[in-house]
Amino acid sequence: MDSSAALLLELGIVLTLLSILGTWSRRLSLSPVPLYLLVGLFLGKGGVAPVPAAGEFLAIGASIGVVLLLLTLGLEFSVTEFAVSVRRHFRSAGVDVVLNSLPGAIAGWLLGLNGVGILALAGATYVSSSGIVARLLSDLRRLGNRETPAVLSVLVLEDFAMAAYLPVLVVLAAGGAWWQALGGVLLAVGAVSVAFAASYRWGGHLGRLIAHPDPEQLLFRVLGLTLIAAALAELVYVSAAVGAFLVGLALSGDIANQARTVLGPLRDLFAATFFLAIGFSVGPAALLPVLPIAGGLAVVSIVSKLGAGWYAAGRNGVGWRGRLRAGTALIAHGEFSIVIVGLVGAQHEVLGPLVVAYVFILALAGPVLARFAGSG
Repeated sequence: MDSSAALLLELGIVLTLLSILGTWSRRLSLSPVPLYLLVGLFLGKGGVAPVPAAGEFLAIGASIGVVLLLLTLGLEFSVTEFAVSVRRHFRSAGVDVVLNSLPGAIAGWLLGLNGVGILALAGATYVSSSGIVARLLSDLRRLGNRETPAVLSVLVLEDFAMAAYLPVLVVLAAGGAWWQALGGVLLAVGAVSVAFAASYRWGGHLGRLIAHPDPEQLLFRVLGLTLIAAALAELVYVSAAVGAFLVGLALSGDIANQARTVLGPLRDLFAATFFLAIGFSVGPAALLPVLPIAGGLAVVSIVSKLGAGWYAAGRNGVGWRGRLRAGTALIAHGEFSIVIVGLVGAQHEVLGPLVVAYVFILALAGPVLARFAGSG
């Protein structure tokens, strides 16, 4: 079959399948995220019915998807409110680091990994998936809940921590010197600080500059600016999601409402490709030998993420139900953990399959536990 026809046919089948599963999950009041992940596993490399022609499109769409998820999440909040919340939760971030990096570090030591491997596994167990959590908060209609600012503060502080962590990991994995790692950290942290300050100080001016009565023009302006900000963030080893989130924070009032309206369908399409891509990255046969270790590590991470979310929501004076919701919202791991293992996985035969299996378990378990954590 012609490559163009194969691409169109495979994408059509994938989107139709997602529509059916999404409709079914909505009727059960569940997030469709776990089902999208399973579809990715089913259709990915080594799956039952692989769709190779659609793979490249889905990989590119996944990068756009996580950017759009964090952009629309940022549109829900003002930069002033979020700055106050972040300052309040620096201690929560410290608790999060300790509770969630230690299990990975200990597991790496027990598995006999070297220092770089231990550092990589500690990072993989520490950082939650901004993309999955953002979708969950929207699907479960919890953006207005009292615990949500605490959850977002922890997420963004994790992404800021990655700005310091990733340059160090890259340099150490390549056998570089300590001063090279320090230079990368200073550059990344400085870039994030400047971007946040600019968003705080000139966000109102930015909104007026890109405002336009034509929805098509507004879509082009907001999406173009966001992709540029995301690309610049990536260049200094900061998550593209952080750049997109800061653009969303900078826009407020009518412009934010209009942007949410025009971006909604596009976000849903590319967010689905993001979840599919996680499943696509998994080779089922390679996961079976490491499932017991990954499952045990996932159970520990569920408990430790519950503890981090419980503590963070408690600092906002939230009751026990809200604390439980905050903890379960943070369980899902995803894009950053995959990036980390991609940087050093080739140096450690067991690390790649272990982290992918661990991420897949938590990406499935997180949304389910968050759904049943209760409301009110």
